[in-house]
Amino acid sequence: MNTVADPLLAHVLRHGDRALVLSQRLGQWITHAPELEEDMALANISLDLLGQARHLYTYAGELEGQGHDEDHFAYWRTSTEFLNPLLVEQPNGDFAHTMIRQVLHDHAALLYWQSMTTSRDQTLAALAVRARNETEFHLRHCRGWVVRLGDGTDESHRRAQAGLDALWPYAEELITAPADDAALRSDGLIGDDIADAWRADVAATMAEATLTLPVGVTAQSGGWTGHHSEHLEGLLQELQEVASAFPGAKW
Repeated sequence: MNTVADPLLAHVLRHGDRALVLSQRLGQWITHAPELEEDMALANISLDLLGQARHLYTYAGELEGQGHDEDHFAYWRTSTEFLNPLLVEQPNGDFAHTMIRQVLHDHAALLYWQSMTTSRDQTLAALAVRARNETEFHLRHCRGWVVRLGDGTDESHRRAQAGLDALWPYAEELITAPADDAALRSDGLIGDDIADAWRADVAATMAEATLTLPVGVTAQSGGWTGHHSEHLEGLLQELQEVASAFPGAKW
């Protein structure tokens, strides 16, 4: 569970973890995507997210003041110390499933980074400008796929709808701010609430894709505070394997 006492540090770690875990998931598509260009596109999105995570982890080390660098936060924490939302740790499934996960995430991520460009924290505001530009590309890419798949063949529509049905319970957590964000928002350190804008944007995308938003679904949450699904442990074992096998190695 989350034991990070400083609200700003916790916030920075949450979004660093969000970016890192999704980067790792997307990296699993390399050599498995449906076409070579998509291998490259997903690799580039994964690298953008990794870069965002690195910047956030470096800043987390400065805020924490214990001499930890980005590698510490990525490689030397357990699953219960990670603070990412549940959506990003869910398995890739088929390509339609991955694109649905990505579009739900990217609608939230773009709104988040747009709001953070006006943060009073100069480090976060500067990162937000770069991350916003990257996320605009990410969203344009995955949204295009979701529309093509949803409004395509019967089979592609079925797979896209199945992905949306499976992932929707995890989506609301993206826009459900942890309690300790309230003080940060009041102090101007983080941006405005994005919930209403996210719901409107997602609804518009799914309507264009002829997909139906699930109703009466029980929302799943807990990731922001360190309570995860069974899927995160295996992902972290893969991510941290080399560092665990060769602790202290330099290259």
